[in-house]
Amino acid sequence: MTEERKGRDGMTDVSIVSCGSYDRAEVKSALRQVLAPLGGLDWVREGMTVAVKANLVTALRPDRAATTHPAMLAALTELLRERGARVVIGDSPGGVYNSIYVNRVYAADGLKEAEKAGAELNRDFGETHAENPDGKVLKELTYTSWLDGADAVIDFCKLKSHGMMGMSGAAKNMFGVIPGTMKPEYHFRFPDHEDFADMLVDLDERFRPRLCLADAVVGMEGNGPTAGTPRKLGFVAASESPHRLDQVCAGILGLEEDAVPTLRAAKRRGLIPQSAADLSVSGDPSAFAVKDFRLVAESRSLLFAGDGKSPFLRAFSAFAGKVLRTKPKVAKDECVGCGVCRNTCPAKAITIEKGKAVIDRSACIRCFCCQEFCPKGAMKVHRTALARLAGKI
Repeated sequence: MTEERKGRDGMTDVSIVSCGSYDRAEVKSALRQVLAPLGGLDWVREGMTVAVKANLVTALRPDRAATTHPAMLAALTELLRERGARVVIGDSPGGVYNSIYVNRVYAADGLKEAEKAGAELNRDFGETHAENPDGKVLKELTYTSWLDGADAVIDFCKLKSHGMMGMSGAAKNMFGVIPGTMKPEYHFRFPDHEDFADMLVDLDERFRPRLCLADAVVGMEGNGPTAGTPRKLGFVAASESPHRLDQVCAGILGLEEDAVPTLRAAKRRGLIPQSAADLSVSGDPSAFAVKDFRLVAESRSLLFAGDGKSPFLRAFSAFAGKVLRTKPKVAKDECVGCGVCRNTCPAKAITIEKGKAVIDRSACIRCFCCQEFCPKGAMKVHRTALARLAGKI
């Protein structure tokens, strides 16, 4: 049964509808339905250029559930083209931001389907440097230039578990505006998870997507965002706010909101209410709730900082931070010594010894770049035995 809750201003914050497969007709129908409570695509003017920022994190087949499905992108393209818009789809995957690498990602991710529907794939690999005085932590940035030519940006994420941020959704998806080889630099600039989350929110506020969509027909659980397991979720969601969209999706996955750093950051800035229950939602999120979704626990939810004044509580918090925090760990039997983790580590904390990756714990900043881009899934998000016990108390 469809349920609709309206806020005081009568506007819908988040819309969610069922979508059981990636059949093009079903996907297109679901997109029409999910957009209707938000006013559809009435804001699209003939002749405007719409940039669709997809999640194309790496070169993986669509059935691996790591990237925005091409059927979703193709159906959205058709809807935008029907209104006379030019559609450009792009992202900056992890790796060298050039035509050779990114075109390989486009091919592997199945984007020819979107091209056939009338979309252009971004092939402007320029970079723009800009000041960002309104940012909380990100006062200047370098981003992908193709967005400069857009009249509007649509953030089309893939719903997944995430090693560093707990969940990869609409807010995290905008990290793809940073050129691929610069991403480790941003991890090194903002190694603290709270600062990194604030940096992501700064990006969301800087680029202000006109519309945010979540491909959650099949999501990813476990060792996400690239080496996890596909999990059917059966829905598509939409919002004008990446944080409101993520707030609803977190509840569906069984994630406590305070366990998602980007949601904590958005709350601190007043961008979302203290609870998803205060949002105006079209559709019934509880109908899609997954009780046993395998998440990557984020360590900060296990810390006990107290009021920050007590020396004992500060000392205990520091101790808890060391013994409870998650960290990347090498599964030796799966590691092939390819060196991708070593090459992507911003802290240069990984070496290859005797054909296996070795992590220098004193240098590791827990950005989980190694875990995100390991092509064999040999890097795992590891929780200590004490952290696992604490999570059950």
